[in-house]
Amino acid sequence: MDMMDTLVSLCKRRGFIFQSSEIYGGLNSCWDYGPLGVELKNNIKRFWWRSMTQLRDDVVGIDASILMHPSVWAASGHLEAFTDPLVDCKSCKQRFRGDEAADGKCPRCGSLRITEARQFNLMFKTYMGPVEEEGAIVYLRPETAQGIYVNFQNVLAPSRQKLPFGIAQIGKAFRNEISPGNFIFRTREFEQMEMQFFVKPGTDVEWLEKWKAERLAWYAELGLRPGKLRMHRHSQKELAHYARDAYDIEYEFPFGWKELEGIHNRADYDLSRHQSRSGKDLSYFDDAAGARYIPYIIETSAGVDRTLLTCLVDAYREEEVRGERRVVLRLHPRIAPMKAGIFPLVRRDGLPEIAADIARGLRRHMPVFVDDSGSIGRRYRRQDEAGTPFGITVDSQTQQDGTVTVRDRDTMQQERVKIDDLPGHLRKRI
Repeated sequence: MDMMDTLVSLCKRRGFIFQSSEIYGGLNSCWDYGPLGVELKNNIKRFWWRSMTQLRDDVVGIDASILMHPSVWAASGHLEAFTDPLVDCKSCKQRFRGDEAADGKCPRCGSLRITEARQFNLMFKTYMGPVEEEGAIVYLRPETAQGIYVNFQNVLAPSRQKLPFGIAQIGKAFRNEISPGNFIFRTREFEQMEMQFFVKPGTDVEWLEKWKAERLAWYAELGLRPGKLRMHRHSQKELAHYARDAYDIEYEFPFGWKELEGIHNRADYDLSRHQSRSGKDLSYFDDAAGARYIPYIIETSAGVDRTLLTCLVDAYREEEVRGERRVVLRLHPRIAPMKAGIFPLVRRDGLPEIAADIARGLRRHMPVFVDDSGSIGRRYRRQDEAGTPFGITVDSQTQQDGTVTVRDRDTMQQERVKIDDLPGHLRKRI
């Protein structure tokens, strides 16, 4: 079993991620997040939102609708250019993106019987209203960025921002991928964390460099190993139709170096296109310069699901401890789904009641989990696999002096801490 198969198995076993509609055979490339998965996902989103908006005075947030006027996608170029080359293998009957059929060979069976590539639009199409007709067509948004651009003037006035400033958004997007895969790395329904930073033309190169450095540093704060990250600059052939310059933060997955986040200089492409198509003024009057212009845009675009997968891959370890195999997720405590597991050493002598009281007190501060089933060693191992950074054991000494044993997931070292001091002790270490 390779690393990704092992991780998929762990995710199901510990309640991180399940295949959607599994009891009906599953739906390809769609995934459901379980109790631990949704906590991890929300922690990543909260950390990104806090970094992007709460700790900055030059970025504000919005939450735009998933369904938008079809003219948005005509103006943005998605109706015309948001395509992938699609090829079919005549031997095994599988479909792939054209770039996956290297040297004209099927990546599945190796056959040379490959069809000519044809362009396939990745947007999901649906209808608004009771009648399925041409005038009722709408699209599920393939990205969240356009909702920011069309709301530029709506946000500018009430937020009282001046350039340079950004607008951030977290939300669902949908792409009808030809060949999704690698677990939750490439899916048809996913969540994005995007920020569009509006700047004065001529300062865009400087701001691109600033955001490259800031976003790379954010992943280090998330707990990812720096040696697994790198910056890749797009060649002219790779550049999207809207980009003047573009970089990817890449991570070394078990299946190779892949994009984790895109950082793009979109120049004035988006606002100019929407201004031209809608007839609405999307320019900015610069009081200091005494001039009006269309702002340039520096975009940072990350996937929530892809970031979550990266955290799981980066945190996964298999270790030998006293002759036994230990599986542990070394998730950073700030994003770990559960912060502490609480274990009454035995199910008698009032220890379960003390553990329940400790849990009630800690839940006001952080998510915790009480486990009284099996040996203490087995309970430690279960929480290690779930990425829980601290284990709190309630034993006979607890009744004598009001202290508990706190075990560190990564070092496995233990220390005695007073019950009253637990919230502050754990918060400090998280």
